[in-house]
Amino acid sequence: MVLFGQMLHQRGYVAATDGNLSARLDDDRIVVTPTGMSKSMLRASDMVVVDLEGRRLAGNRNVSSELAMHLLIYQLRPDVKGIVHAHPPTATGFAAAGLPLNQPLVCEVVIGLGSIPLAKYGTPGTPELSDALEPLVPQYDAILMSNHGVVAYADTLHHAYMKMETVEHFAQIALVTHLLGRQQPLEGEDLEKLKLARTRYQRASSAPPQPCSIVAGNHRGRSHANASIRSQLKANS
Repeated sequence: MVLFGQMLHQRGYVAATDGNLSARLDDDRIVVTPTGMSKSMLRASDMVVVDLEGRRLAGNRNVSSELAMHLLIYQLRPDVKGIVHAHPPTATGFAAAGLPLNQPLVCEVVIGLGSIPLAKYGTPGTPELSDALEPLVPQYDAILMSNHGVVAYADTLHHAYMKMETVEHFAQIALVTHLLGRQQPLEGEDLEKLKLARTRYQRASSAPPQPCSIVAGNHRGRSHANASIRSQLKANS
């Protein structure tokens, strides 16, 4: 976790005290980065261990203010073991412009991530953020957060970090297509072959949906899972 925090900072994906990371230790505990610290300066002793209700079990620092987002993802996705939230500039630019990264422009991204939707805006550190992410978490492995950043998650923290890299790299490619004034999305038989390859690639783990042109995430309402997490965190505060 220390290493990936440093890598996020070195690549310019976070600034100052931005971003947070977590990893599932076992069925009942997760380790999370603390609040108010540069990800370039983290030490193992700075980490905080909490249970799945957000109660601190170990560590001397305060846990990230966006813990609820992590708890939501772990609750909705039992396959997830690592989560990375950051603000990579190009991908966050798309999020700030209200543009999802959901066009099948690059074959490797189709196979590796499928589609990267845009969640509606939610104030960081509040239930609004989890509410915005909740409809998308079960179906996708990386999400743009409107006017905020990106969250990516996977079966390991290492894979979650690599998905964050993929999102930012794809955003840079997509930006070039916008600058050139045209896009050439994959379609037809070519896209179907990639969908089949993705199914094979993801067979041993989760398999979010294939690329589409529909922007998902502007849902209203709150599910039992998200309401439960909010009540747990409020009780522990």
